Amino acid sequence: MRLGGAHSSERVSQRVPDMQADNLPTDDSPDFAAIFEKTPGLYLVIDTRFDIAAVTDAYCEATMTARDAIVGKPLFEVFPDNPRNSAADGVANLRASLLRVLKSRESDRMGVQKYDIRDQGDGAFVARYWSPLNIPILGDDGYVRWIIHCVEDVTDLMTIASGGASQQS
Repeated sequence: MRLGGAHSSERVSQRVPDMQADNLPTDDSPDFAAIFEKTPGLYLVIDTRFDIAAVTDAYCEATMTARDAIVGKPLFEVFPDNPRNSAADGVANLRASLLRVLKSRESDRMGVQKYDIRDQGDGAFVARYWSPLNIPILGDDGYVRWIIHCVEDVTDLMTIASGGASQQS
């Protein structure tokens, strides 16, 4: 079956002119770090010691952090439980999920988590709800080398569902 008419193979083989050709580097290799950082999703790359290795701009914005301040730091030092909330269990739940990923070498979807984050401006903790998924990245030997922690901020949805406004803790 032929799609696209008689000249489709000619059109497919022709390159689209690059409107920014003068600004392109001479090396055509993609800069995967830059691509990752600009990805619109909320992604954090964690090593097997649970240190932060990389983060998207969107994740930094959602968690009120700066890349330079968190990359290379222990995950649970950067994102501790809210000390003013004795019922906080975000660290324990996330640690358990990450350990499951290391052991099973399979993705682990967590239920919605209330995991307050520290406002870098005044240090107060702000209530946030997240829907997390932890995905292992395996090395050639089949062992976990990295974990991609992806979250969706569902705070607004949870606030609407509870019939109230988000509160600072």
